[in-house]
Amino acid sequence: MRRMPVLFVGHGSPMNAIEENEYTREWKKVGNKLPKPQAILSVSAHWVTSGTRITDSPAPRTIHDMYGFPDELYKIVYQAPGSPRFAQAAKNLLGETAAIDNSWGFDHGTWSVLHRIYPKADIPVFQLSVDAKASPEWHFQLGRALASLREQGVLIFGSGNVVHNLARVNWEAKEGYSWAEDFDGYIKSRVLSRNYESVLSFRQAGAPASLAVPSMDHFAPLLYVLGASDEKDSVLVFNDSCVLGSLSMTSYLFD
Repeated sequence: MRRMPVLFVGHGSPMNAIEENEYTREWKKVGNKLPKPQAILSVSAHWVTSGTRITDSPAPRTIHDMYGFPDELYKIVYQAPGSPRFAQAAKNLLGETAAIDNSWGFDHGTWSVLHRIYPKADIPVFQLSVDAKASPEWHFQLGRALASLREQGVLIFGSGNVVHNLARVNWEAKEGYSWAEDFDGYIKSRVLSRNYESVLSFRQAGAPASLAVPSMDHFAPLLYVLGASDEKDSVLVFNDSCVLGSLSMTSYLFD
């Protein structure tokens, strides 16, 4: 069985689930490149919990966890099955660190992207939550602990945004503010040089880091992906840009 890649996607606006644009076209291209996994482990910015939780439902529900968007968006139902088998494998790897929790399903961090990459929804998907109180190092080490799932055919998928500050979004802006571009570039250079210690200590980037990462929810999924990658992987950067002033779409494929 081929070892599966690891993928981080800057998911941006939920509207990417229904709009055709440069970002969604790249998602489709990546989907065409990827081998078909046995299952997908999704770490989404939109499931934030106290402690680490894993879904093992055989039939997770689609959660429309956003407000004020067109009706078309709320009609999307991503009907992929769950994966009790691989969810239990993930739980075994994490031990008492994680608990099974089926109060959640597929939030838009998961389905808005997978709806484009795997539109047939024929691959089992299960989610891992982001522990709101955990340190960057903790998120990274959980990714390390889960890395062996790749050998079993599981695609580890992180969905968030390197830069995510909704309080400063400008819906008319086609690019990013200078601080957003600076921080996105800071992280990209360190990912490409495998300087993960600097990614984990991203606060050292100063004011741009404070503006780009006001909370860990959207940044943490990247850390799981970095943790699950290794020196054997090549790195592909795609959708390398910021948009709406304060969102980064920059995405990484480790294969």
